[in-house]
Amino acid sequence: MGHLGLTLNLFLAALGTAALLVLAGTIYQRVGRSNDARRFPPFGCLIDIGGASLHVYTIGEGTPPVVFEAGIAATSLSWQLVQPEIAKFTRTASYDRAGLGWSGASLQPVTVWHLADELRAAMNRADIQKPRILVAHSYGALVAIAYAVRHPSEIAGMVLVDPVAACEWGEPSESHLKTLRRGILLSRRGALLARLGVVRLALSLLSAGSQRLPKMIARASSGRSAAITDQLVGQVSKLPRELWPIIQSHWCDPKCFEGMARYLEALPQCAAAVAQELSLGEALRDVPLTVLSAGSASPIQRAEHETLARRSSRGQIEVLSGSGHWIQVDRPAAVIQAIRTMVTTMA
Repeated sequence: MGHLGLTLNLFLAALGTAALLVLAGTIYQRVGRSNDARRFPPFGCLIDIGGASLHVYTIGEGTPPVVFEAGIAATSLSWQLVQPEIAKFTRTASYDRAGLGWSGASLQPVTVWHLADELRAAMNRADIQKPRILVAHSYGALVAIAYAVRHPSEIAGMVLVDPVAACEWGEPSESHLKTLRRGILLSRRGALLARLGVVRLALSLLSAGSQRLPKMIARASSGRSAAITDQLVGQVSKLPRELWPIIQSHWCDPKCFEGMARYLEALPQCAAAVAQELSLGEALRDVPLTVLSAGSASPIQRAEHETLARRSSRGQIEVLSGSGHWIQVDRPAAVIQAIRTMVTTMA
């Protein structure tokens, strides 16, 4: 009985310690979120589109207006090296998809058509004039193409920045499915850790210059090295320094991880729907189109980029050697020039 009693006491002590840590982490997270809301108000305004409240940031004057669509887990902030420069000669609008950045979460099912409808509704309610030039990065290209398929008369032109390969993800290989499942798992796990304040603690330590503990946390949560964390930090570090704490605050919000998980889960269906439309041969035929292909694109991705450009009678492709997937932060001047050329042509 003595041994059993000691074991029980140790178990209860461990359980009590765990409960205290969870409580402390939850309080730490709530206080942090409250401080973030006060310190980092939205750049733009929140627009109710029915079912979701989306953050839309507009600057500049002129026509045709340029609308920015971000990558799968990115926000309007990913365009901050590009949008202010475009706003010097025309009206611009960027936004955060539901569940990301300053936008509220949505209970609507994720389909590429619904996402295109949400983009259109947000731009309409923000009084962004039609027709519009759509500039979309990666996954955002699926949304932009879906918009152009549904409402071609509202599109003045498109600049697709290293667009995701619809054929690659519409019928993903076993390797791609494994990557996708892992991304969804890590997103769900990240949401839990964010609720407990663990993500906030790790990012706070990282921003303060500590490396060891944040990497240990990343390794423990992902089951491998902190390569994902290093990659994310590497991309963010290319953006203006004043944006870093804002992006950090967004990634401390469980909503961000939940939103990313939902978009990852729907990626194959979204890509397949767009691939089906493109296979019909009519989509984008008369839409002025520029495809910017990263130097790091794989042969399969490059081939799809070339095929995509040929879908339009007014399409072209530009390969940017030395650029990674995030061309808008690696080579922002190239993106700005492509948009400027299209605006000038359309004006």
